[in-house]
Amino acid sequence: MTKPMGPIPPEYAGQRGALTIAGRSAADWMDGRDGPLFVYDPAILAARVARFRAAFPSIDLHYAIKANPFVPLLGVMAGLVDGFDVASAGELAKVIGLSKPVSFAGPGKRDAELTAAIEAGVTINLESEGEATRALAIAERLGRTPRLAVRVNPDVELRGSGMKMGGRPSPFGIDAERVPALVRQLIAAEADWRGFHIYAGSQALDPQAIIDTQAATIALAARLAEEVGHAPPLVNLGGGFGVPYFAGDKALDIETVGAALERALVERPAILTDSHFAIELGRWLVAEAGVYLARVIDRKDSGGERFLILDGGLNHQLAASGNFGTVVRRNYPLALAHAMGAHAMGAEAVETVSVVGPLCTPLDRLGDRVALPPAAPGDIVAIFLAGAYGATASPAAFLGHPPADEVLGEGGPA
Repeated sequence: MTKPMGPIPPEYAGQRGALTIAGRSAADWMDGRDGPLFVYDPAILAARVARFRAAFPSIDLHYAIKANPFVPLLGVMAGLVDGFDVASAGELAKVIGLSKPVSFAGPGKRDAELTAAIEAGVTINLESEGEATRALAIAERLGRTPRLAVRVNPDVELRGSGMKMGGRPSPFGIDAERVPALVRQLIAAEADWRGFHIYAGSQALDPQAIIDTQAATIALAARLAEEVGHAPPLVNLGGGFGVPYFAGDKALDIETVGAALERALVERPAILTDSHFAIELGRWLVAEAGVYLARVIDRKDSGGERFLILDGGLNHQLAASGNFGTVVRRNYPLALAHAMGAHAMGAEAVETVSVVGPLCTPLDRLGDRVALPPAAPGDIVAIFLAGAYGATASPAAFLGHPPADEVLGEGGPA
């Protein structure tokens, strides 16, 4: 039985014949390469940011680089966003020279990482009272005033989110009821208190769920500020914007979310009047800008099922194999790069195939019984939505296969 795939992103869905990415055909991108490739289109990045700006005119936009820390891509994003969010010293090193404000989140920051962040003037989103104690001690030793925000473990969760980050015991952030005491301690220690980071969940496609969560987040920030007795300079509302990976998913209506948030900010409690607000996004900005390209090495039949075996798999694109936080394995959108829109063009010859990688594990399945035109060795398979949590979120060293190349197309924002 054939299983459905997710929707091909609109930037590619209307193409017919040869797939074109950033002005060049997939075959051209792969010419002369002996392995898989991630291609990122900077024009799509710029269009996503422009759409955000139109929907959220009074909100700062931060890019969470965990979604894709490819250095040339970060260079493009530096010209588009208002700041970066990092989660390690390694990520910090990639953005520290890009002349944008940086915040550093994540549990388990080592003393060396706290030191590097304080020396660089980076805002540290504190995840615990213990981390706050260490940061203050390091700053005193360095003779520096640390920039410290408090990550709040909120008492709400983002309904329908793929990964819930609030409303439950968590290694992330400080439980809301303990936050005011810590903020007062930071202010008493003469730290530069930068505000709140409140993140409730990720990969949400329901606009009303995001609207409700943002309203609850603003109310929580106001309540905490009243208890502290000081207004937060910045309230980072987190993100959580999802993208449509699977059959039946619909793209998030950010315009509706933006209109609701703008209204909520007009009516926000008085203590937040002078506070700035930011949204921190990763996958929503970059996922659809990336395509993973791999070649068919072999095709075989076994037990009545047909397989296309590629030269890359979960070692490069773990998420598409269903092994990156997905409870039920479902198919990302994929296509043969030379036969885009085959059904629309009247191609009747299709076959049901499972698209797998070269690894010696049954987990290495990128397409489970999907309908494709017949493919032969040497043909290129394109897997979409590969711009987020691709190369760096996958076990590239597993079984010793070569890593995939990455390339940024030309034609970025002026």
